[in-house]
Amino acid sequence: MMAGGSMLVFLFFILGIFLLNIFTSIWAYRDSLRLGRSREYALVVLIGTLFFPILGLIVYLIIRSD
Repeated sequence: MMAGGSMLVFLFFILGIFLLNIFTSIWAYRDSLRLGRSREYALVVLIGTLFFPILGLIVYLIIRSD
């Protein structure tokens, strides 16, 4: 019984991390468009943050201020 409860908590944790990745990727995409970047650049940012969540977001935040 206890293993089922911990598995459920683990699944909710994974779902939360996945949703956080989706939200931060969408934010980075919209932010790059708002800053006047091209759609192609924003798409590269979106793909980069989707596939490399932590590293992609850090890199975007660094190059964002250029």
